[in-house]
Amino acid sequence: MSILIDETTRIIVQGYTGDKATFHAKEMIGYGTNVVGGVTPGKGGQKHLDRPVFNTVKDAVKHTGAEASLAFVPPAFAADALMEAADAGLKLVCIITDGIPSQDMMRVKRYLRRYPKEQRTTIVGPNCAGIISAGKAMLGIMPSNIYIRGNVGIVSRSGTLGYEAAAQMKALGIGVTTSVGIGGDPINGSSFLDHLAGFQEDPETEAVIMIGEIGGPQEAEAAAWVKEHMTKPVVGYVAGLTAPKGRRMGHAGAIISAAGDTAAEKAEIMKSYGLHVSPSAAALGETVAKALAAAR
Repeated sequence: MSILIDETTRIIVQGYTGDKATFHAKEMIGYGTNVVGGVTPGKGGQKHLDRPVFNTVKDAVKHTGAEASLAFVPPAFAADALMEAADAGLKLVCIITDGIPSQDMMRVKRYLRRYPKEQRTTIVGPNCAGIISAGKAMLGIMPSNIYIRGNVGIVSRSGTLGYEAAAQMKALGIGVTTSVGIGGDPINGSSFLDHLAGFQEDPETEAVIMIGEIGGPQEAEAAAWVKEHMTKPVVGYVAGLTAPKGRRMGHAGAIISAAGDTAAEKAEIMKSYGLHVSPSAAALGETVAKALAAAR
């Protein structure tokens, strides 16, 4: 099994005819992803990459039965695109866009609450690399060749470190069930907790690697949940060990205060809850291998 997507998931692309969306849609189709069409307002009725283009997400869902979308929408229009996807009944939206104002994402999250939890759209991102179920389907911008099919789940705030973990594991012959990039912004559509719960329920996933960053309480909350609810080994890593206090580092969410959200402090919290903490980014693969061996 895979969490979130597999080869049967019917996927559309929002912003379909744009340059970046076209490039990555081609990559997704080449990987075997079931891309059934796309949305570009004003271009409905056309064909692009041999698939139909629709003016609205609702039209796309009606005519293709789409269940999920990948959104390449400029920051100013991203909130509207996400709310449109929710109103159209999509189960999952992955939004790649960087630079969406936090206030807009807060508005989207409030908007989603009008729907019952079981009908609510899951949003992955923004400012993320996306999702890949290795060997099955890709909903994102990651280099697919570094992922081999296997039994380890990845959930990461950093797209690059998610790639690094997958590449190191591949070199050791360890594969991936699904890799999820939740994004580095302070307001995420979904959190570590949401995806850890999915991996816990997935019978094919035997271990999970959780890659965090400085800033915010997400990693600590997830580590506490792991101790209480997860029966599978979890490897943790927090980027930013050398980041100075009070300095923003890269991602919009990666800023530490003097109150205890540094990489070292988060790593200690992870250890206290029983996670296997990687000592460095270069040791992600070998730490996963050790955790798998210890669990067997």
